[in-house]
Amino acid sequence: MGDYHVHLHPHGPYRGVGPEPGDYPPGHVEAYVEAAAARGATEIAFTEHLYRCVEAEAALGPFWEAEPRRDLADQTRAFVEEDRLLSLDGYVDAVVAAQDRGLPVLLGLEVDFFPETIGAVLDLLAPYPWDVLIGSVHWVGGWSVDHADVAWEFERRGVRRAYEDYFAIEADLAASGAVDVLAHVDVVKKHGHRLPEPPLDLYGPVVDGAARSGTAVEVSTAGLHVPAAEIYPEPTLLGMFHEAGVPITFASDAHTPADAARDRDRAVDLARRVGYTHRAAFRRRRRSEVPIEQVPIDEEELP
Repeated sequence: MGDYHVHLHPHGPYRGVGPEPGDYPPGHVEAYVEAAAARGATEIAFTEHLYRCVEAEAALGPFWEAEPRRDLADQTRAFVEEDRLLSLDGYVDAVVAAQDRGLPVLLGLEVDFFPETIGAVLDLLAPYPWDVLIGSVHWVGGWSVDHADVAWEFERRGVRRAYEDYFAIEADLAASGAVDVLAHVDVVKKHGHRLPEPPLDLYGPVVDGAARSGTAVEVSTAGLHVPAAEIYPEPTLLGMFHEAGVPITFASDAHTPADAARDRDRAVDLARRVGYTHRAAFRRRRRSEVPIEQVPIDEEELP
């Protein structure tokens, strides 16, 4: 069993806990592996955000400048400037070194999707030995759709319009074939903004795009720890992915060792309930299917 969405640093400026952004001291990677193993995860895919890496600046550009609402653009500019503290090369070197030490880790990346720049991004990433790329939509134009500081945009824009705008980009990502896995595919619900019924008309193009492009979708427990209080994707959407033959991975979206593989049993339970018996595994971006194993969790062993 694997946790295919893990970060080595929290977001934002350094707050004095753990290593500073871009520092990978001895034992840091090992702490994630140990925590995940205690919860039954036998491998970890580290998936740092591309936008956080200084090397991404040229490829992504100042994408917020096209946003007509200046309050949204200004928030995104400030957030990216604050969070872009990592080196892509340094991150890759740290994970590859952990692999060389024999640790059960994969080199991955969370590719923040912008239709206008995905070509430049893929050119940037081509020289690196990735095991898995996960794709996510964090921005709708210049609106950081899952950031608490601008959650009020749901009221200004309207929840239905926000969902339409978000899922239109998610559908483009799913159909693009640019990544291997869709991350937190319905993260638009993060702050608890809901529609009266599941928007099947918006889900359909995402599911169809993933099925056509051969892109998997992650079952992420991160949604359990935000106001949405629900796994990504929600059961109806996950069931649609299953019916379309879209493979799954499991994910925690951990940003600290203590959160690696958290609530894995709940993700497995949901996947089984909608019909999944296998999960996807990746090496050098080649996918295989392996059975979903129910591994007991010994909470006394958790760090």
